[in-house]
Amino acid sequence: MTERVDVVVIGLGPGGEAVANGLAEAGLRVVGVDHGLVGGECPYWGCIPSKMIIRAANLCAEARRIPGMAGTSSVTPSWVPVARRIREQATDNWDDRVAVERFEGKGGRFVRGSGRLSGPGRVAVGEQVFEADRAIVIGTGTQPVVPPIPGLAEAPYWTNRQAIETEVLPRSLVVLGGGAVGLELAQAWSRLGASVAVVEALDRLVAAEEPEASDEIAGVLTAEGIALHLGRSAQRVSSDDGSITVHLDGGGAVSGEHLLVSTGRRAELSQLGLDTVGQDPAARALAIDDNCRVAPGIWAVGDCTGRGAFTHVAIYHARIVIADILGRPHAPASYHALPRVTFTDPEIGSVGLTERQARERGLTVRTGSGKTATSSRGWIHGPGNEGFIKLVEDAERGVLVGATAMGPTGGEVLSMLALAVHAAVPTDTLRGMIYAYPTFHRGVEDALGALLTS
Repeated sequence: MTERVDVVVIGLGPGGEAVANGLAEAGLRVVGVDHGLVGGECPYWGCIPSKMIIRAANLCAEARRIPGMAGTSSVTPSWVPVARRIREQATDNWDDRVAVERFEGKGGRFVRGSGRLSGPGRVAVGEQVFEADRAIVIGTGTQPVVPPIPGLAEAPYWTNRQAIETEVLPRSLVVLGGGAVGLELAQAWSRLGASVAVVEALDRLVAAEEPEASDEIAGVLTAEGIALHLGRSAQRVSSDDGSITVHLDGGGAVSGEHLLVSTGRRAELSQLGLDTVGQDPAARALAIDDNCRVAPGIWAVGDCTGRGAFTHVAIYHARIVIADILGRPHAPASYHALPRVTFTDPEIGSVGLTERQARERGLTVRTGSGKTATSSRGWIHGPGNEGFIKLVEDAERGVLVGATAMGPTGGEVLSMLALAVHAAVPTDTLRGMIYAYPTFHRGVEDALGALLTS
């Protein structure tokens, strides 16, 4: 059976859901298709529940920083209330009734299933075919990468989903991968009472960030008792009753009750029927222009575009796609001020280019840094004040092209730096601002002063 509509959205993660709701509100006939939960990874396994775990773990860590409190019942970690709160939050939307009702209440139509392109302007969902007169939007997200390590497929490993869903605190955990997700969960589980080890094939953690951030977070995690195995790749995995062992290159092994595989994510595009519209089904990501268009009549949003596996990128794309389809004026997509935050403690907030990236682009680079601990607010904060603010300036233009804010509220301090990079605010203008005292963001002023002497 074939049905004509205005728009079909394949994949209702954060970006696809926003597009579907926005276009339905505008009066278009919109069909949203998803085989999973409406809202995607973020509300059920990603952003929201993981930060709930981190919040609970950080409270335990903060309490232990109070002299004389360590070991008292008031700071004994308990996973039970955290798990209960996550389940309660998830239960409200677990069968995505609320999200579906919201979408259909705006005039949209939800179809449960896997959408597949079947030619220009056509999407098949099982035997049903929809012909889209205005647009097809793809927002199918990404899936965890499971590396081809001998023995891993036979082991009862976790991805982030199982780590979030567990109702029992693991006694011990090995984390394969030292990126943002792996470190966030490693630190949280450790603070809640698990024995944790991290295995990272590269020679530093959070390798996408500044080296100073890698060094700082490695020091913090080590001090908290997390075992770091850097520059060591997993050669094979073995498991027996109650234990999983990762055997490392060069000898040695690390074992735990559970193994969390956190080695990245990738788009699964091979089943989308991209060949029927002249696109490569073997591509790692959908190539989009600055209006998020893939091909005539086809747009894409979020992780599957390869522009950054962040909820905020998907929502950013959604705004552009809605405007483009409706013919409304809008600014083209730009990623020069893309922000990202790793929610460890301290948080690592970054925007734009790292120092290395800026130099590789041939810019005349000047940097300035200031330690969070030596700032006025850092000194007041005391234990847990590790971090720094680093600015990366294009010296010829006198504007910031990148920045890192690492500290107790690094992601929040990042906001003003993201604005400065986005709007190319001259560093002289930033120096002329009044910075509230005593705040963490006042450390930006210290880093600006260091720029002058670099």
